[in-house]
Amino acid sequence: MTRPHTPVVGVLALQGGVAEHARVIEALGARVTLLRRAAEVSGPDGPRVDALVLPGGESGVIDRLSRRLGLADPLRETIRAGVPTLGTCAGLIMLADRIEDPAPGQHSLGVLDVAVRRNAFGAQIASHEAEFRLDFDASRSGDASAPSLRGALIRAPEIVAVGPEARPLARSGNAIVGAQARRLPITGVAFHPEVSGDPTLHRMLLDQIEARGSVTGRSASRWRRTAVA
Repeated sequence: MTRPHTPVVGVLALQGGVAEHARVIEALGARVTLLRRAAEVSGPDGPRVDALVLPGGESGVIDRLSRRLGLADPLRETIRAGVPTLGTCAGLIMLADRIEDPAPGQHSLGVLDVAVRRNAFGAQIASHEAEFRLDFDASRSGDASAPSLRGALIRAPEIVAVGPEARPLARSGNAIVGAQARRLPITGVAFHPEVSGDPTLHRMLLDQIEARGSVTGRSASRWRRTAVA
């Protein structure tokens, strides 16, 4: 049963790793709604969800479907309105302001001030899991006490440039594989934490809902602290 004040996280469900994200979010105690129509994202009264997740998959396919189904503009407007948003892999490409090597006719939402290069880490056979240290505080870059999480790089993009309205969040060697917007709660990462069952970024998303005031009656400690099996 859904409790009062349980946050609702909308997962874009056109293609890709939808079920994996939904499983992690529900394990943390939030409710998931799958987004396939514009009216499920926003309406005359504003956003219909407390947070958004743009999953991995084929970025060109997700882009084409989102525009064909009239989802692109509502998603863009909802994110720019300050609804906390997490994009992973193809979701990062969707969020990016610039795609260096787009597929023919490919667009993005242009809400995160970064440039990305698709498939920067090789083909599917080169996929692997790794540990990523997260720098939530730019003043302590490289601090060994910064939190880390485990995720999978699967035909992953690389962030090749970070503009003034964003900042790096995670690296793999010298490559930037995560970034956050400076003024809005937008996070994009090239890897898949949902595949590894690491809830760090999903828990952060729920904390951002609370900080924004979308959901009352919860404290950060309420989100379950265990990894998802």
